[in-house]
Amino acid sequence: MSSFSYTVQDAQGQAHTGVLEAATQEEAINSLQAKGMLILALEEAASKADKAKKAGGGKVTGQDLVFFGEQLSTLIAGGVPLVRSVALLGDNSDSAGLSACLSQVAKDLSTGSSLSKAMEKHPKVFDTLWVQLVAAGEASGQLPKTLKQVTAYTQASEAASGKIVTALMYPAVLLCMSCGVLGFFIVWVVPMFAEVFKSFNLELPILTKFIITFSLLVSKNLILIVAAIGAIVYSWKQFMKTQAGLMLWSQFVLNVPLFGDIMYGMLLERMLSTMCTLLRSGVSVINALAILENIFATNLIFQNALTEVRKEVTTGKSLSACFRKTGVFPKLVTEMMGMGEESGKLPEMLETMASFYFERTDQFMRRFTSLIDPIMIVGIGGVIVTIVMAIFLPVLKLSQVKM
Repeated sequence: MSSFSYTVQDAQGQAHTGVLEAATQEEAINSLQAKGMLILALEEAASKADKAKKAGGGKVTGQDLVFFGEQLSTLIAGGVPLVRSVALLGDNSDSAGLSACLSQVAKDLSTGSSLSKAMEKHPKVFDTLWVQLVAAGEASGQLPKTLKQVTAYTQASEAASGKIVTALMYPAVLLCMSCGVLGFFIVWVVPMFAEVFKSFNLELPILTKFIITFSLLVSKNLILIVAAIGAIVYSWKQFMKTQAGLMLWSQFVLNVPLFGDIMYGMLLERMLSTMCTLLRSGVSVINALAILENIFATNLIFQNALTEVRKEVTTGKSLSACFRKTGVFPKLVTEMMGMGEESGKLPEMLETMASFYFERTDQFMRRFTSLIDPIMIVGIGGVIVTIVMAIFLPVLKLSQVKM
């Protein structure tokens, strides 16, 4: 006998969940239909866990959430009951993690829970932004519209992240391969030639002496160097879990030469676009700022500034004045916020500013990728040529001696 978890609807429209013992799935279906139940979901109790395990822990991606949000909005707008919509999407999801999550959400909905409360129990899948926007949609009676908005925001965030990853992918692969080639030369090739040069008692050029000394130092202490790097990485990760570590990293990210300004612009774009989405969905300014504090938990400079803004806004001060007072945000942003407050079009102004910073970031990434590739090729090629010259200068000298 196998166990089957089910979600069904009775003749009165009430949803019920439970576990049924049956020899086969067909037998379980017949048993439930014999009781006059409409089957919304039915599967072996252990199958979700097995699927999640095979999928490597059931990680849910942004694209999975985009597909879920779009489909749920369509189903609800089409008149399909919420419980049945969630259960259907859970059963047909390609993501094992999302499927298992939606199965539990459907069970919670069938017991009378709201969708936002059911989602709140799964913070690894639905973050604070999703939960708050869904709650706002439920309160306003415009859940399908709100789902469209949060889906559009998630899709835009995924697209922006994808552009950055794509732009950095080739330089990263090139750097890794180049480091591997350099490591091979330093650890294996140079020591072999060093032994040959030693057997001929040659007077080596300064460049060759330096390369050989460095190579022998690395090859003889390779294990110690790897252990030291591992210890440094571990210590850094532990330090980053502290407030001091996060603050140091936040300051470094915003002040690093060349990339500091663009990182600042990326953070501003994310803040403005998120706030625009929240306000358009009916979330209050105070709650929107609280959500932004959670989103920027890894950047204490922005988080502390947003906390200060939220506290000031609760006293009745204007949003733009509170942002200006922190000294963290540029004058362009605070002035546009002020104009938006005066005209009653704050979300539109936020969207305009978000688009401005997105375009700046996009232009920088295009220019960066067009410049970094030749710079890396020339730089790494120069290092390899230097090593090769250091090896072959004594070889040429030896050939001249023999002649």
